[in-house]
Amino acid sequence: MPLIEVKNLKKKYAEGEFPTVALHGVSFDINNGEFVAIMGPSGSGKSTLLHILGFLDSQTSGTYHFDGKKMQDYDDEELARIRNKKMGFVFQAFNLLPRTSVYENVLLPLVYSDIPEENWDELVKQAILSVGLESRMHHEPSELSGGEKQRAAIARALVTDPQIIFADEPTGNLDSKSGQAVMEILQELNERDNRTIVLITHETYTAENAERIIHMLDGEIERDHPVTNRKSAKARYEK
Repeated sequence: MPLIEVKNLKKKYAEGEFPTVALHGVSFDINNGEFVAIMGPSGSGKSTLLHILGFLDSQTSGTYHFDGKKMQDYDDEELARIRNKKMGFVFQAFNLLPRTSVYENVLLPLVYSDIPEENWDELVKQAILSVGLESRMHHEPSELSGGEKQRAAIARALVTDPQIIFADEPTGNLDSKSGQAVMEILQELNERDNRTIVLITHETYTAENAERIIHMLDGEIERDHPVTNRKSAKARYEK
């Protein structure tokens, strides 16, 4: 059974005189352990789709099954629990709390989880170690480079051991070297841990780190294909 099943998904924003249709009936499946890039230019609908897949928004019509259950069949409490326990999120803007250490930022999802508090310290340190940031554990975001900030954000996404990571333009604010280091971490997580990764990007170079690319244009899937010359992650960050 696929982890994600999307059938004829549509999204319409009815604000203003003329409604905006962001998604025009998209359909696809994503299996456990896949690394999928959803790629397209600005306005193609890729971020709208990601928000729906991550339970941050809802579709206008069509169906979305996550882990075998229709999105509409989850109540608000279940949606929040799944977002916390089974989903991790990484965003272009990092979304780290200022004047708060890397350790405390990574700890935050655990505060809202059902994971026993006595396990928190070990889980935080493991997550930080997995992205090679142990030497910066007690530094605040203002003391980190852009690449280090994104690695901290990835550690925060990992700390609850989610089934899937949604990464929305994770290299968008980074130079090419830092961006590739971030992509290597995501690919390592996919290959080593069999963790499902859904990556949103407008860059072909970044998308080729995935094993499959879904191309979007004007709210529709233009092409869905495997990556034939996939970029190989370097084992740069080891647990």
